[in-house]
Amino acid sequence: MSVPANAATAITKIDPHWKALMACAATEVFSMMAGMELQAYEEMPAEIRGDQTAMVGLAGALCGMITIRCSSATATKLAGALLGVDDPSMTIDAMGELANMVAGNFKSKISQVVDHCMLSIPTVISGEAYTLQVMPPTEGFHLAFRLDDQPIWFSLVVHS
Repeated sequence: MSVPANAATAITKIDPHWKALMACAATEVFSMMAGMELQAYEEMPAEIRGDQTAMVGLAGALCGMITIRCSSATATKLAGALLGVDDPSMTIDAMGELANMVAGNFKSKISQVVDHCMLSIPTVISGEAYTLQVMPPTEGFHLAFRLDDQPIWFSLVVHS
């Protein structure tokens, strides 16, 4: 899909409603595709941690990145639920596909973005010792959920 430069005005600010849309996208995808229910934390955990991170870039009317981060044990559980097999070697593919589905579901909920934004191929990072640095100016948010009492984070960073 090609997005003409003049197809839509670039969105450079996060709408306050997007946090709820991201939460809705995440819970819908996890419920429908993996049969797993995400539970929101009452208070956001102090530190975002996990050794599996899946990222999908956004380009066009909305430029940025959506990420999902969790422990490898949670990622393996997700892969099993999504694919119906208990094969740890499929964890990377499953994490990437979940990030892709959450990003697609999220962008479909924003009328100015749905037809004017492309998604990148998912990228998955294994390991915890990294720092994600995005060229400024940016803004974003994080959401934290529990999945079987283990944390899983969803983030949106938008290039403003």
